[in-house]
Amino acid sequence: MLSIKAFFGGRAQYDVGRGHYAVDDQTYLLLNDRQPYRIALDSARPVESFCVFFARGLAEEVQRSVTTPSERLLDSPAAADEPALRFFDGNYRHDDLLSPALLRLRSAYGRRQGEANWLTEQLHGLVERLLQAHQHARRDAERLSAVRSATRDELYRRLLRARDYAAASFAEPVTLADLSRVACLSPNHLLRTFRQAFGMTPHQYLTERRLDEARRLLTRTEMTVTEVCLEAGFESLGSFSSLFRRRFGVPPSVFRREKGDFEEAAAIAVWNDAA
Repeated sequence: MLSIKAFFGGRAQYDVGRGHYAVDDQTYLLLNDRQPYRIALDSARPVESFCVFFARGLAEEVQRSVTTPSERLLDSPAAADEPALRFFDGNYRHDDLLSPALLRLRSAYGRRQGEANWLTEQLHGLVERLLQAHQHARRDAERLSAVRSATRDELYRRLLRARDYAAASFAEPVTLADLSRVACLSPNHLLRTFRQAFGMTPHQYLTERRLDEARRLLTRTEMTVTEVCLEAGFESLGSFSSLFRRRFGVPPSVFRREKGDFEEAAAIAVWNDAA
């Protein structure tokens, strides 16, 4: 079944075909129907999972209701066999479109799971938001230069697989050749189309992902700056400090002292509001 996987308080590693995904409290994983996968958790403390599975045909029913003129819906309220939707599998950062609904469902489910009608309404609303998010992803796919729509979609899926592999493996020395193998694309084809789809090269994306992880570690742990540098996948402390300062305006040590407490409080407030 079509599903959304979310995790809180830790990180889950998913292997899905050629894809590898790391899902934590900053992301959710979207998988299409009939996608076999393996999951691994490596954590010394409990990790909460919140996974939503949608009944087969629900996404197609909701799409029909929001894209079909009212006159046709009145004449034919029951859908005929709709072609199966195929979303772009991938690990998506929590956003202000789908994530608030997902977090509200997570917050309320424990006390309202026996209310079948309420749950049905929540799932319909979540699918509507998922369809909107899918349209955003489709616009990204349209940036690619392939002529046929089906070719663009397949190419975008492969690029997502490479991007998500890089995001999951940021602490390792990931190379362009590694990403090319994951995506089943030549290195040059990957480099050129990755930039078209995501507005940056794979190396730039890896650097951004590592810097985001370094910021998180500086904010939420007591690790030293050197430990953060290595944990985030940087090999040189000097290079890390220079990149961090360029990205966030201050060196890592100053960031921790001046901004860490504020950013953590702000992040907690945002999550509490969304929940």
